[in-house]
Amino acid sequence: MNFFDIKYIFFNVLGYDMSYLEFFASLFGALGVWLSARANIWTWPTGIVAVVLAFFLFYQVQLYPDMFLQVFYFVAGVIGWWRWAHPKPGEENKRHELKASFMGWKRFGTLSGIGIVGTYTLGTFAENLHELFPKIFQIPSAYPYADSFVTVMSVVTTFYMIEKKIESWAMWIIIDALAAYLYFSKGIKLFALEYVVFCFMASYGLWNWIREKNTPKAISG
Repeated sequence: MNFFDIKYIFFNVLGYDMSYLEFFASLFGALGVWLSARANIWTWPTGIVAVVLAFFLFYQVQLYPDMFLQVFYFVAGVIGWWRWAHPKPGEENKRHELKASFMGWKRFGTLSGIGIVGTYTLGTFAENLHELFPKIFQIPSAYPYADSFVTVMSVVTTFYMIEKKIESWAMWIIIDALAAYLYFSKGIKLFALEYVVFCFMASYGLWNWIREKNTPKAISG
């Protein structure tokens, strides 16, 4: 039995075989997002565990851009953990961690432009992965452009999460909604359900980070 094999079944619910890999990747992922919405620094180490598990999951369902995204998330998790724990003078909240702030419309527009260009570039690459590297990617990429949008925008938005920019939550709502559709269509239904829940968590995170910014004394995590 291999814990990292999606065919290694943990339990069956309503006719759906739940693998150990999908269950624990979803569990740690949900916990990480909730901690992030709460502006709690433990979101980063929790997220690191989730992305390691998700890496193996996405490879097995041919969502290759999402698989590559987990490598970035791992690195970003380490950077984000350090950044939140070591704010510059004037950036700290009551817990001596990085406080939430707005990025502004100009930077938000830059984010959107990068997303469009990046989606086209990565989507084209993902669409041809099975031809470029047939021994590794034996099955064509599923939904290469939609999956690439999720990947590219997740990368860009994560940079703003590291800087604790409030607008990042608005982007997460869009990203999570599309990701939920992709995962449901590929049969990883717990992940799909989780990302529907993430949409609501992102809405809460948007509200909570605005509240933290507007509160003289930062809200406890």
